Amino acid sequence: MVLSRSELINQSVLLGGRWSGKGATFPVLNPATGEVICEVAEMTRANAKEAIALAEGSWAHWRSLLASERSSLLRKWHDLILAHTDVLAELMTAEQGKPLAEARGEVQFAARFVEWCAEDAKRVYGDIVPSPQPGWRTFVLKEPAGVSALITPWNFPSAMVTRKAATALAAGCPVVVKPSDLTPLSAIALCRLACEAGIPREAFCIVTCSGRNVSEVGLELATNPAVRVVSFTGSTAVGKKLMEQGASTVKKVCLELGGNAPFIVLEDADIDNAVREVVKSKFRNMGQACVAANRIFVHDAIYDEFATRLVEATKALKIGSGLEEGVEQGPLINANAIAKVEAHIAAALDRGAELLCGGKRHALGGNFFEPTVLSGVTPGALFDEEETFGPVAPLYRYTDVASVIRTANASQYGLAAYVFGRDIQKVWRVAEALETGVVGINAGVVGSEVAPLGGRKESGVGREGSRYGIEEFLETKYVCLAGV
Repeated sequence: MVLSRSELINQSVLLGGRWSGKGATFPVLNPATGEVICEVAEMTRANAKEAIALAEGSWAHWRSLLASERSSLLRKWHDLILAHTDVLAELMTAEQGKPLAEARGEVQFAARFVEWCAEDAKRVYGDIVPSPQPGWRTFVLKEPAGVSALITPWNFPSAMVTRKAATALAAGCPVVVKPSDLTPLSAIALCRLACEAGIPREAFCIVTCSGRNVSEVGLELATNPAVRVVSFTGSTAVGKKLMEQGASTVKKVCLELGGNAPFIVLEDADIDNAVREVVKSKFRNMGQACVAANRIFVHDAIYDEFATRLVEATKALKIGSGLEEGVEQGPLINANAIAKVEAHIAAALDRGAELLCGGKRHALGGNFFEPTVLSGVTPGALFDEEETFGPVAPLYRYTDVASVIRTANASQYGLAAYVFGRDIQKVWRVAEALETGVVGINAGVVGSEVAPLGGRKESGVGREGSRYGIEEFLETKYVCLAGV
Protein backbone atom coordinates (compact mmCIF):
# COMPACT_ATOMS: atom_id res chain seq x y z
CA MET A 1 0.00 0.00 0.00
CA VAL A 2 1.05 3.58 -0.62
CA LEU A 3 -0.25 5.94 2.05
CA SER A 4 0.43 9.59 2.77
CA ARG A 5 1.15 8.53 6.36
CA SER A 6 2.91 5.20 5.80
CA GLU A 7 4.33 5.20 9.32
CA LEU A 8 0.82 4.53 10.58
CA ILE A 9 0.97 0.92 9.41
CA ASN A 10 4.50 -0.32 10.09
CA GLN A 11 4.94 -3.27 12.42
CA SER A 12 5.55 -1.08 15.48
CA VAL A 13 3.29 -1.21 18.48
CA LEU A 14 3.06 0.98 21.51
CA LEU A 15 4.86 -0.49 24.48
CA GLY A 16 7.20 0.97 27.05
CA GLY A 17 6.13 4.47 26.12
CA ARG A 18 7.93 4.11 22.77
CA TRP A 19 7.20 2.76 19.33
CA SER A 20 9.22 -0.41 18.90
CA GLY A 21 9.29 -2.85 16.00
CA LYS A 22 11.63 -5.51 17.36
CA GLY A 23 10.79 -9.17 17.83
CA ALA A 24 8.53 -11.75 16.18
CA THR A 25 5.81 -10.68 13.76
CA PHE A 26 2.74 -12.06 11.99
CA PRO A 27 1.26 -11.08 8.61
CA VAL A 28 -1.87 -9.03 7.97
CA LEU A 29 -3.61 -10.14 4.79
CA ASN A 30 -5.79 -8.31 2.29
CA PRO A 31 -8.97 -10.44 2.07
CA ALA A 32 -9.63 -9.26 -1.49
CA THR A 33 -6.29 -10.49 -2.85
CA GLY A 34 -4.76 -12.72 -0.19
CA GLU A 35 -1.61 -10.61 -0.33
CA VAL A 36 0.37 -9.61 2.75
CA ILE A 37 -0.10 -5.93 3.57
CA CYS A 38 2.58 -5.81 6.23
CA GLU A 39 3.89 -7.58 9.32
CA VAL A 40 2.75 -6.68 12.84
CA ALA A 41 4.40 -7.40 16.18
CA GLU A 42 3.60 -10.82 17.67
CA MET A 43 3.17 -9.98 21.34
CA THR A 44 2.97 -12.40 24.24
CA ARG A 45 1.35 -12.64 27.63
CA ALA A 46 4.47 -11.04 29.11
CA ASN A 47 4.02 -8.08 26.75
CA ALA A 48 0.37 -7.79 27.78
CA LYS A 49 1.41 -7.77 31.42
CA GLU A 50 3.92 -5.01 30.68
CA ALA A 51 1.28 -2.96 28.85
CA ILE A 52 -1.08 -3.29 31.81
CA ALA A 53 1.68 -2.12 34.18
CA LEU A 54 2.33 0.90 31.98
CA ALA A 55 -1.36 1.77 31.89
CA GLU A 56 -1.64 1.36 35.66
CA GLY A 57 1.35 3.66 36.12
CA SER A 58 -0.36 6.34 34.05
CA TRP A 59 -3.67 6.13 35.87
CA ALA A 60 -2.91 8.60 38.68
CA HIS A 61 -1.94 11.29 36.17
CA TRP A 62 -4.75 10.61 33.69
CA ARG A 63 -7.52 10.56 36.28
CA SER A 64 -6.15 13.73 37.96
CA LEU A 65 -6.62 15.82 34.82
CA LEU A 66 -9.56 18.15 34.77
CA ALA A 67 -12.46 16.79 32.78
CA SER A 68 -12.03 19.74 30.44
CA GLU A 69 -8.38 18.77 29.86
CA ARG A 70 -9.28 15.19 28.93
CA SER A 71 -12.05 16.61 26.77
CA SER A 72 -9.61 18.86 24.92
CA LEU A 73 -7.24 15.98 24.16
CA LEU A 74 -10.10 13.82 22.90
CA ARG A 75 -11.29 16.68 20.71
CA LYS A 76 -7.80 16.90 19.16
CA TRP A 77 -7.90 13.15 18.53
CA HIS A 78 -11.28 13.57 16.84
CA ASP A 79 -9.91 16.30 14.59
CA LEU A 80 -6.90 14.18 13.59
CA ILE A 81 -9.13 11.23 12.73
CA LEU A 82 -11.22 13.39 10.41
CA ALA A 83 -8.10 14.92 8.89
CA HIS A 84 -6.89 11.40 8.06
CA THR A 85 -10.23 10.03 6.85
CA ASP A 86 -8.96 8.92 3.45
CA VAL A 87 -5.80 7.30 4.83
CA LEU A 88 -7.72 5.43 7.54
CA ALA A 89 -10.42 4.36 5.07
CA GLU A 90 -7.89 2.97 2.58
CA LEU A 91 -6.18 1.13 5.40
CA MET A 92 -9.47 -0.36 6.59
CA THR A 93 -10.50 -1.46 3.12
CA ALA A 94 -7.12 -3.11 2.61
CA GLU A 95 -7.20 -5.16 5.82
CA GLN A 96 -10.95 -5.73 6.21
CA GLY A 97 -12.32 -5.66 2.66
CA LYS A 98 -15.34 -3.36 2.96
CA PRO A 99 -15.93 -0.91 0.09
CA LEU A 100 -14.01 2.34 0.34
CA ALA A 101 -17.16 4.49 0.60
CA GLU A 102 -18.37 2.35 3.49
CA ALA A 103 -14.94 2.54 5.12
CA ARG A 104 -14.99 6.34 4.92
CA GLY A 105 -18.39 6.28 6.59
CA GLU A 106 -17.03 4.13 9.38
CA VAL A 107 -14.07 6.45 9.97
CA GLN A 108 -16.48 9.36 10.32
CA PHE A 109 -18.65 7.24 12.63
CA ALA A 110 -15.55 6.43 14.69
CA ALA A 111 -14.76 10.13 14.94
CA ARG A 112 -18.28 10.91 16.15
CA PHE A 113 -17.79 8.57 19.11
CA VAL A 114 -14.65 10.49 20.07
CA GLU A 115 -16.48 13.79 19.70
CA TRP A 116 -19.36 12.55 21.86
CA CYS A 117 -16.98 11.29 24.55
CA ALA A 118 -15.00 14.54 24.50
CA GLU A 119 -18.24 16.24 25.49
CA ASP A 120 -19.34 13.47 27.85
CA ALA A 121 -16.12 13.76 29.87
CA LYS A 122 -17.54 16.99 31.27
CA ARG A 123 -20.92 15.42 32.10
CA VAL A 124 -19.93 12.85 34.72
CA TYR A 125 -22.16 13.99 37.56
CA GLY A 126 -22.61 12.76 41.10
CA ASP A 127 -25.43 13.50 43.58
CA ILE A 128 -26.14 15.14 46.89
CA VAL A 129 -28.71 13.00 48.68
CA PRO A 130 -31.06 14.25 51.43
CA SER A 131 -29.42 13.13 54.67
CA PRO A 132 -31.02 10.43 56.82
CA GLN A 133 -30.18 12.09 60.15
CA PRO A 134 -29.12 15.45 61.62
CA GLY A 135 -25.51 16.49 61.10
CA TRP A 136 -24.89 14.25 58.09
CA ARG A 137 -24.24 15.22 54.50
CA THR A 138 -24.56 12.44 51.94
CA PHE A 139 -22.61 12.58 48.69
CA VAL A 140 -22.47 10.19 45.74
CA LEU A 141 -19.33 10.43 43.62
CA LYS A 142 -18.57 8.95 40.20
CA GLU A 143 -14.93 7.91 39.86
CA PRO A 144 -12.92 6.24 37.07
CA ALA A 145 -12.87 2.48 37.54
CA GLY A 146 -9.23 1.99 36.50
CA VAL A 147 -7.22 0.28 33.80
CA SER A 148 -9.56 -0.98 31.09
CA ALA A 149 -8.80 -3.87 28.73
CA LEU A 150 -10.58 -3.39 25.42
CA ILE A 151 -10.83 -6.32 23.02
CA THR A 152 -12.15 -5.28 19.62
CA PRO A 153 -13.43 -7.24 16.57
CA TRP A 154 -12.39 -7.26 12.93
CA ASN A 155 -15.70 -6.31 11.31
CA PHE A 156 -15.67 -2.64 12.38
CA PRO A 157 -11.98 -2.13 13.17
CA SER A 158 -12.12 1.65 13.67
CA ALA A 159 -15.52 2.33 15.21
CA MET A 160 -15.17 -0.40 17.81
CA VAL A 161 -11.81 0.99 18.94
CA THR A 162 -13.02 4.56 19.38
CA ARG A 163 -16.36 3.60 20.92
CA LYS A 164 -14.56 1.76 23.69
CA ALA A 165 -11.32 3.71 24.05
CA ALA A 166 -12.78 7.21 23.89
CA THR A 167 -15.41 6.31 26.48
CA ALA A 168 -12.87 4.83 28.90
CA LEU A 169 -10.44 7.72 28.43
CA ALA A 170 -13.23 10.26 28.95
CA ALA A 171 -14.07 8.56 32.24
CA GLY A 172 -10.44 8.84 33.36
CA CYS A 173 -9.41 5.24 32.67
CA PRO A 174 -6.18 4.34 30.83
CA VAL A 175 -6.67 1.61 28.24
CA VAL A 176 -4.97 -1.47 26.84
CA VAL A 177 -6.45 -2.33 23.43
CA LYS A 178 -6.19 -5.83 21.91
CA PRO A 179 -7.46 -5.59 18.31
CA SER A 180 -8.30 -8.58 16.14
CA ASP A 181 -5.30 -10.21 14.51
CA LEU A 182 -7.18 -9.92 11.20
CA THR A 183 -7.44 -6.10 11.35
CA PRO A 184 -4.84 -4.64 13.74
CA LEU A 185 -3.69 -1.83 11.45
CA SER A 186 -6.68 0.45 11.97
CA ALA A 187 -6.23 0.21 15.74
CA ILE A 188 -2.51 0.95 15.52
CA ALA A 189 -3.15 3.97 13.30
CA LEU A 190 -5.83 5.31 15.66
CA CYS A 191 -3.53 4.84 18.62
CA ARG A 192 -0.76 6.76 16.85
CA LEU A 193 -3.15 9.62 16.14
CA ALA A 194 -4.31 9.64 19.76
CA CYS A 195 -0.71 10.03 20.89
CA GLU A 196 -0.18 12.80 18.36
CA ALA A 197 -3.19 14.52 19.90
CA GLY A 198 -1.42 14.51 23.26
CA ILE A 199 -3.00 11.52 25.00
CA PRO A 200 -0.16 9.97 27.06
CA ARG A 201 1.32 6.95 25.33
CA GLU A 202 1.22 4.88 28.50
CA ALA A 203 -2.49 5.62 28.85
CA PHE A 204 -3.25 4.13 25.42
CA CYS A 205 -1.38 0.86 24.90
CA ILE A 206 -1.87 -1.57 22.03
CA VAL A 207 -1.25 -5.31 22.27
CA THR A 208 -1.21 -7.19 18.96
CA CYS A 209 -0.92 -10.93 18.51
CA SER A 210 -1.99 -13.71 16.17
CA GLY A 211 -4.14 -16.69 17.03
CA ARG A 212 -1.03 -18.40 18.36
CA ASN A 213 -0.92 -16.16 21.44
CA VAL A 214 -4.47 -14.84 21.68
CA SER A 215 -5.63 -17.20 24.43
CA GLU A 216 -2.73 -16.35 26.72
CA VAL A 217 -2.92 -12.62 26.03
CA GLY A 218 -6.68 -12.68 26.64
CA LEU A 219 -6.17 -14.59 29.87
CA GLU A 220 -3.76 -11.93 31.13
CA LEU A 221 -6.15 -9.12 30.25
CA ALA A 222 -9.06 -10.90 31.94
CA THR A 223 -7.28 -11.99 35.14
CA ASN A 224 -4.62 -9.37 35.87
CA PRO A 225 -5.75 -7.67 39.11
CA ALA A 226 -4.66 -4.25 37.84
CA VAL A 227 -7.31 -4.43 35.12
CA ARG A 228 -10.61 -3.20 36.55
CA VAL A 229 -12.80 -3.31 33.42
CA VAL A 230 -12.91 -5.75 30.50
CA SER A 231 -14.87 -4.61 27.46
CA PHE A 232 -15.24 -7.12 24.63
CA THR A 233 -17.08 -7.24 21.32
CA GLY A 234 -17.15 -10.59 19.58
CA SER A 235 -18.56 -14.09 19.78
CA THR A 236 -20.71 -15.30 22.63
CA ALA A 237 -18.40 -18.25 23.26
CA VAL A 238 -15.37 -16.01 23.80
CA GLY A 239 -17.43 -13.53 25.82
CA LYS A 240 -18.51 -16.29 28.21
CA LYS A 241 -14.90 -17.34 28.64
CA LEU A 242 -13.78 -13.79 29.41
CA MET A 243 -16.66 -13.37 31.84
CA GLU A 244 -15.60 -16.54 33.62
CA GLN A 245 -11.95 -15.49 33.72
CA GLY A 246 -12.80 -11.96 34.85
CA ALA A 247 -14.76 -13.37 37.78
CA SER A 248 -11.46 -14.50 39.32
CA THR A 249 -10.75 -10.89 40.25
CA VAL A 250 -14.39 -9.66 40.14
CA LYS A 251 -13.94 -7.21 37.30
CA LYS A 252 -16.55 -5.05 35.66
CA VAL A 253 -17.37 -6.73 32.36
CA CYS A 254 -19.07 -5.16 29.34
CA LEU A 255 -19.87 -7.60 26.55
CA GLU A 256 -21.41 -7.03 23.13
CA LEU A 257 -21.80 -10.54 21.78
CA GLY A 258 -23.49 -12.46 19.00
CA GLY A 259 -26.87 -11.57 17.55
CA ASN A 260 -29.62 -13.17 15.52
CA ALA A 261 -31.69 -10.19 14.48
CA PRO A 262 -35.27 -10.81 13.31
CA PHE A 263 -36.49 -8.45 10.57
CA ILE A 264 -40.29 -8.43 10.69
CA VAL A 265 -42.24 -7.01 7.75
CA LEU A 266 -45.89 -6.47 8.66
CA GLU A 267 -48.79 -6.69 6.19
CA ASP A 268 -49.15 -2.91 5.88
CA ALA A 269 -45.43 -2.14 5.49
CA ASP A 270 -44.10 0.19 2.82
CA ILE A 271 -42.53 -2.51 0.62
CA ASP A 272 -40.13 -0.16 -1.15
CA ASN A 273 -38.77 1.09 2.14
CA ALA A 274 -38.64 -2.38 3.70
CA VAL A 275 -36.66 -3.77 0.76
CA ARG A 276 -34.31 -0.79 0.73
CA GLU A 277 -33.67 -1.08 4.45
CA VAL A 278 -33.24 -4.86 4.52
CA VAL A 279 -30.58 -4.52 1.83
CA LYS A 280 -28.77 -2.03 4.08
CA SER A 281 -29.22 -4.16 7.18
CA LYS A 282 -28.38 -7.51 5.58
CA PHE A 283 -25.68 -6.67 3.03
CA ARG A 284 -23.84 -3.81 4.74
CA ASN A 285 -20.26 -4.96 5.32
CA MET A 286 -21.13 -8.14 3.41
CA GLY A 287 -23.48 -9.14 6.22
CA GLN A 288 -20.62 -9.20 8.71
CA ALA A 289 -22.33 -7.29 11.52
CA CYS A 290 -23.78 -8.57 14.76
CA VAL A 291 -26.84 -6.33 14.29
CA ALA A 292 -27.43 -7.43 10.68
CA ALA A 293 -30.83 -8.87 9.79
CA ASN A 294 -30.44 -12.64 10.13
CA ARG A 295 -34.04 -13.90 9.83
CA ILE A 296 -36.44 -12.00 7.58
CA PHE A 297 -40.13 -12.63 8.34
CA VAL A 298 -42.54 -11.34 5.68
CA HIS A 299 -46.33 -11.43 5.90
CA ASP A 300 -47.98 -13.78 3.42
CA ALA A 301 -50.06 -10.98 1.88
CA ILE A 302 -46.95 -9.18 0.54
CA TYR A 303 -44.40 -12.00 0.59
CA ASP A 304 -44.17 -12.66 -3.17
CA GLU A 305 -43.89 -8.99 -4.10
CA PHE A 306 -41.32 -8.39 -1.37
CA ALA A 307 -39.23 -11.38 -2.50
CA THR A 308 -39.29 -10.26 -6.14
CA ARG A 309 -38.14 -6.75 -5.31
CA LEU A 310 -35.47 -7.99 -2.90
CA VAL A 311 -34.01 -10.27 -5.56
CA GLU A 312 -33.89 -7.36 -8.01
CA ALA A 313 -32.10 -5.15 -5.47
CA THR A 314 -29.70 -7.92 -4.50
CA LYS A 315 -28.72 -8.71 -8.08
CA ALA A 316 -28.03 -5.00 -8.66
CA LEU A 317 -25.30 -4.88 -6.01
CA LYS A 318 -21.85 -4.32 -7.51
CA ILE A 319 -19.23 -6.79 -6.24
CA GLY A 320 -15.47 -6.33 -6.34
CA SER A 321 -12.41 -5.03 -4.55
CA GLY A 322 -13.39 -2.35 -2.06
CA LEU A 323 -10.91 0.06 -3.64
CA GLU A 324 -12.81 0.04 -6.96
CA GLU A 325 -15.21 2.88 -7.65
CA GLY A 326 -18.88 2.06 -7.10
CA VAL A 327 -18.33 -1.32 -5.44
CA GLU A 328 -21.00 -2.12 -2.84
CA GLN A 329 -19.95 -5.65 -1.83
CA GLY A 330 -16.37 -6.60 -1.10
CA PRO A 331 -14.91 -9.94 0.01
CA LEU A 332 -15.70 -11.82 3.18
CA ILE A 333 -12.95 -11.71 5.75
CA ASN A 334 -11.49 -15.20 5.16
CA ALA A 335 -12.12 -18.78 4.05
CA ASN A 336 -13.79 -19.70 7.35
CA ALA A 337 -16.45 -17.07 6.73
CA ILE A 338 -17.10 -18.49 3.27
CA ALA A 339 -17.45 -22.01 4.69
CA LYS A 340 -20.00 -20.87 7.28
CA VAL A 341 -22.11 -19.12 4.65
CA GLU A 342 -22.08 -22.21 2.47
CA ALA A 343 -23.07 -24.44 5.38
CA HIS A 344 -26.06 -22.25 6.24
CA ILE A 345 -27.27 -22.19 2.65
CA ALA A 346 -26.86 -25.95 2.20
CA ALA A 347 -28.74 -26.70 5.42
CA ALA A 348 -31.65 -24.46 4.39
CA LEU A 349 -31.86 -26.03 0.93
CA ASP A 350 -31.88 -29.49 2.50
CA ARG A 351 -34.95 -28.42 4.50
CA GLY A 352 -36.85 -27.33 1.38
CA ALA A 353 -35.84 -23.69 0.93
CA GLU A 354 -35.63 -22.27 -2.60
CA LEU A 355 -32.60 -20.40 -3.93
CA LEU A 356 -33.79 -17.17 -5.59
CA CYS A 357 -30.37 -15.69 -6.39
CA GLY A 358 -26.71 -16.06 -5.51
CA GLY A 359 -25.80 -19.05 -3.42
CA LYS A 360 -22.25 -19.66 -4.57
CA ARG A 361 -18.74 -18.29 -4.60
CA HIS A 362 -18.28 -15.36 -6.92
CA ALA A 363 -16.38 -15.65 -10.20
CA LEU A 364 -13.77 -13.30 -8.73
CA GLY A 365 -12.66 -16.22 -6.56
CA GLY A 366 -10.89 -15.95 -3.23
CA ASN A 367 -13.14 -14.67 -0.46
CA PHE A 368 -15.83 -13.22 -2.72
CA PHE A 369 -19.35 -14.64 -2.43
CA GLU A 370 -22.54 -13.80 -4.32
CA PRO A 371 -25.20 -11.96 -2.27
CA THR A 372 -27.92 -14.56 -1.75
CA VAL A 373 -31.68 -14.65 -1.22
CA LEU A 374 -33.46 -17.81 -0.03
CA SER A 375 -37.24 -18.27 -0.03
CA GLY A 376 -39.43 -20.63 1.94
CA VAL A 377 -37.07 -20.98 4.89
CA THR A 378 -38.75 -22.80 7.77
CA PRO A 379 -38.15 -22.64 11.54
CA GLY A 380 -35.38 -24.95 12.64
CA ALA A 381 -32.87 -23.85 10.00
CA LEU A 382 -29.33 -22.94 11.07
CA PHE A 383 -30.34 -19.31 10.73
CA ASP A 384 -32.46 -19.77 13.85
CA GLU A 385 -29.54 -21.06 15.88
CA GLU A 386 -26.70 -18.69 14.96
CA GLU A 387 -25.89 -15.60 12.97
CA THR A 388 -24.65 -16.24 9.47
CA PHE A 389 -22.26 -13.28 9.38
CA GLY A 390 -22.42 -13.24 5.62
CA PRO A 391 -24.48 -11.98 2.65
CA VAL A 392 -27.43 -14.37 2.90
CA ALA A 393 -31.05 -13.16 3.23
CA PRO A 394 -33.37 -16.00 4.34
CA LEU A 395 -37.09 -15.26 3.89
CA TYR A 396 -39.72 -16.79 6.20
CA ARG A 397 -43.41 -16.57 5.27
CA TYR A 398 -45.88 -15.96 8.11
CA THR A 399 -49.54 -15.09 8.72
CA ASP A 400 -49.71 -14.62 12.50
CA VAL A 401 -47.67 -11.85 14.13
CA ALA A 402 -47.86 -13.41 17.59
CA SER A 403 -46.20 -16.58 16.32
CA VAL A 404 -43.41 -14.55 14.70
CA ILE A 405 -42.74 -12.77 17.98
CA ARG A 406 -42.53 -16.14 19.77
CA THR A 407 -40.14 -17.45 17.12
CA ALA A 408 -38.01 -14.32 17.26
CA ASN A 409 -37.78 -14.48 21.05
CA ALA A 410 -37.02 -18.20 21.09
CA SER A 411 -33.41 -17.41 20.18
CA GLN A 412 -30.87 -17.33 23.00
CA TYR A 413 -29.66 -14.06 21.48
CA GLY A 414 -31.22 -10.65 21.98
CA LEU A 415 -29.15 -7.90 20.42
CA ALA A 416 -31.15 -6.19 17.65
CA ALA A 417 -34.49 -6.50 15.85
CA TYR A 418 -36.35 -4.61 13.14
CA VAL A 419 -40.07 -4.02 12.56
CA PHE A 420 -41.66 -2.52 9.44
CA GLY A 421 -45.25 -1.33 9.20
CA ARG A 422 -47.51 1.72 9.00
CA ASP A 423 -49.82 1.00 11.94
CA ILE A 424 -47.99 2.79 14.76
CA GLN A 425 -49.88 0.95 17.47
CA LYS A 426 -49.02 -2.45 16.01
CA VAL A 427 -45.33 -1.71 15.35
CA TRP A 428 -44.98 -0.31 18.85
CA ARG A 429 -46.59 -3.39 20.42
CA VAL A 430 -44.27 -5.66 18.41
CA ALA A 431 -41.22 -3.57 19.33
CA GLU A 432 -42.08 -3.79 23.03
CA ALA A 433 -42.64 -7.54 22.83
CA LEU A 434 -39.25 -8.29 21.26
CA GLU A 435 -36.57 -9.34 23.76
CA THR A 436 -33.67 -7.37 22.32
CA GLY A 437 -31.54 -4.44 23.38
CA VAL A 438 -32.13 -2.51 20.13
CA VAL A 439 -35.22 -2.23 17.91
CA GLY A 440 -35.34 -0.36 14.61
CA ILE A 441 -38.80 0.62 13.38
CA ASN A 442 -38.92 1.25 9.63
CA ALA A 443 -35.12 1.56 9.58
CA GLY A 444 -32.55 -1.19 9.07
CA VAL A 445 -29.42 0.61 10.31
CA VAL A 446 -29.91 2.51 13.55
CA GLY A 447 -26.46 2.70 15.18
CA SER A 448 -25.53 6.09 16.64
CA GLU A 449 -23.13 7.56 19.15
CA VAL A 450 -26.09 9.15 20.97
CA ALA A 451 -27.98 5.87 21.53
CA PRO A 452 -27.02 2.90 23.74
CA LEU A 453 -26.04 -0.36 22.08
CA GLY A 454 -26.15 -3.64 23.97
CA GLY A 455 -27.91 -6.94 24.17
CA ARG A 456 -30.04 -9.15 26.36
CA LYS A 457 -29.73 -12.85 27.14
CA GLU A 458 -26.59 -14.29 25.51
CA SER A 459 -26.01 -11.19 23.42
CA GLY A 460 -24.17 -9.54 26.27
CA VAL A 461 -24.24 -7.26 29.28
CA GLY A 462 -23.71 -3.52 29.58
CA ARG A 463 -24.13 -0.72 27.07
CA GLU A 464 -21.88 1.23 24.72
CA GLY A 465 -22.42 4.70 23.32
CA SER A 466 -24.69 7.49 24.56
CA ARG A 467 -24.72 8.80 28.11
CA TYR A 468 -25.19 5.26 29.39
CA GLY A 469 -21.96 3.89 27.97
CA ILE A 470 -19.59 5.80 30.24
CA GLU A 471 -21.16 4.15 33.30
CA GLU A 472 -19.33 0.93 32.39
CA PHE A 473 -16.04 2.68 33.21
CA LEU A 474 -17.15 4.45 36.41
CA GLU A 475 -17.46 3.37 40.02
CA THR A 476 -20.05 4.83 42.38
CA LYS A 477 -18.75 5.96 45.76
CA TYR A 478 -20.90 6.98 48.73
CA VAL A 479 -19.28 9.58 51.03
CA CYS A 480 -20.87 10.46 54.37
CA LEU A 481 -19.77 13.68 56.03
CA ALA A 482 -20.82 13.70 59.71
CA GLY A 483 -20.66 16.36 62.39
CA VAL A 484 -21.79 19.24 60.21
